[in-house]
Amino acid sequence: MRIGVIGTGRIGTIHARTLGRHRDVGSLILTDADPARAQELAHRLGETAAPGVEEIFRWGVDAVVITTATSAHAELIGRAARSGLPVFCEKPIALDLPGSLSAIAEVEAAGTVLQMGFQRRFDAGYTGARETVRSGRLGRLHTVRALTSDQEPPAAAWLPLSGGLYRDTLIHDFDVLRWVTGREVVDVYAAGSDAGPAMFREAGDVDTGAALLTLDDGTLATVTATRLNGAGYDVRMELAGERDQIVVGLDDRTPIASTEPTGPPAADKPWAGFLERFGPAYEAELNAFVDVVRGERANPCDGREALQALRIAEACELSRRERRPVRLAEIAGGA
Repeated sequence: MRIGVIGTGRIGTIHARTLGRHRDVGSLILTDADPARAQELAHRLGETAAPGVEEIFRWGVDAVVITTATSAHAELIGRAARSGLPVFCEKPIALDLPGSLSAIAEVEAAGTVLQMGFQRRFDAGYTGARETVRSGRLGRLHTVRALTSDQEPPAAAWLPLSGGLYRDTLIHDFDVLRWVTGREVVDVYAAGSDAGPAMFREAGDVDTGAALLTLDDGTLATVTATRLNGAGYDVRMELAGERDQIVVGLDDRTPIASTEPTGPPAADKPWAGFLERFGPAYEAELNAFVDVVRGERANPCDGREALQALRIAEACELSRRERRPVRLAEIAGGA
């Protein structure tokens, strides 16, 4: 199997290394907006660099992995679909609903595969939580609390391109909330704060956000995020039911300290970032993509699944701007 990797930044490099080690992947073709970066990575991995995207399609590949800037995702997904190629793409499909819907339509018209990169679906903790909820061990689920806290903010130049805190960061929480609980969000109420560094205000973004989500069975979920958690990278989910309560992301590297005299000590080596925290999950999702391309498993996260997470993010952004509850039915793209 020959796979084209478009984008050789941080996550593209991780994915290329994973694919290069896979027993069913014979070779890679790498390309990037910075040709020298692609060439350097290809040299390190013993693979081939292409001068541009055109060559990826012209030289012939069996599948495509897209890890470019978000603004290029939808066009590349469509290009691959028209070429009859299965695609793995980092989230989101696009920064807006029309772009997402258009790309999904191209994939569906072509009858090809689009697997989206929501790596938390492959994390052992979230997988265990999903199995526990589905087993009924918790009883009726009544409350979910989810959070994502970055230790350091992204570069100022990235913020205007990111789509904002809800679309760029909390979209992972929205996706995994649906995946773990098996329920749909029916309405949201969101708020955000830009009281931190000026670069967030200048980008029209917020550095901290929160949302209250109501699920279709009455379960209440709170979701929070910040770009400024100096203690470390913290991603958790608590699920409380009438019989029991569980937590994802609580281990000896969770960057939190207890004030209780008998509480656990602070982590000696807290998580520093998402690539470290979710390393095994990133590898697992690419291994799953190879299985999908080989016809050995069903698509674990298609474009329609990714669309629902984006719709929740859009609803939260609308709620934050207009300071009102927003029903998901107001957001385009529903069933």
